[in-house]
Amino acid sequence: MPEIKPAFGYLIGIDRSALALGDEVAERETSGGYRWLHVQGDVESLRTRLEGFGLDETIKTALTAEETRPRCTPHGSGAILVLRGVNLNEGAEPEDMISLRLWIEAGRVVSCGVRPLNALVDIVKMVEDGRAPLGPAEFVAAVALRLADRAEPVVAELNEKLDTISDGLEEGTLSETRRALAGIRQVATGLRRYMFPQRDALTTFEVEGFDWVSREALGQLREAIDRLTRLSEELDAIRDRAQIVHDQVMDARAEQMNTQMLVLTVVSAFFLPIGFLTGLLGVNVGGVPLADSPNGFAIICGVIVAVLVAQFVLFKKLKLF
Repeated sequence: MPEIKPAFGYLIGIDRSALALGDEVAERETSGGYRWLHVQGDVESLRTRLEGFGLDETIKTALTAEETRPRCTPHGSGAILVLRGVNLNEGAEPEDMISLRLWIEAGRVVSCGVRPLNALVDIVKMVEDGRAPLGPAEFVAAVALRLADRAEPVVAELNEKLDTISDGLEEGTLSETRRALAGIRQVATGLRRYMFPQRDALTTFEVEGFDWVSREALGQLREAIDRLTRLSEELDAIRDRAQIVHDQVMDARAEQMNTQMLVLTVVSAFFLPIGFLTGLLGVNVGGVPLADSPNGFAIICGVIVAVLVAQFVLFKKLKLF
């Protein structure tokens, strides 16, 4: 993934043209367009770089918070918006979602990132290719749609894994299947944890009624909300399907254990009578039958065989095996 600079900015015109800004990003004025200012780094560096942006303390505190969840908080003539995207960085878990903190107002977008986010790279490419969003609200919609674009392959992969597990349920070992299901449910739960709040945050931004939000932007926001809703419902469906497959695994395990217990029970039942018989004849007291007979052993073996045959016939008749 391309590197995101620690700080950059663009002056975006009404014709979607973009002028890259330097250190003066906070001071440059727009002429009918808007500014997009981005800072990247840890919390302390974010706070340092935001000092020159003319933001009040409430906004800076929200943009540099240690822990964030998707939300939209109207503040004056703008809104604080926190979104989350899947973590596609090498060696990372997708459900460890990365936050993108935004301050949206007429004529300006301020974004803050702590970790690299692929969706942000997509927006930078859009801007540099002359396809920049027309306004701050359109910018929010574009970010939300790119976040959904990046999440969809992850959700599709979860579906494919679940299909594979379901189709090969009888082939794989139950322990491996349970571990794979646990991994799928963990990822689905982690993604869903942020998808629904993210949808609600965008809905709040849509209905807040800022006068600088155009009708076109509202349409794009609704599309982003619909995409997030579909992803959230898909994650719910994955969790439900995983639970069903898990129940099938547990049923198969219970059936396997019942079969093993039945075998052990039948074997024990076979040997219980002859064990009792040999134990009784082996007591060290006088009067044991056939103790002095030269054919005693053969007779006892014959009796044992007869008992086993009788048991076999009885168990077969009772359909115990």
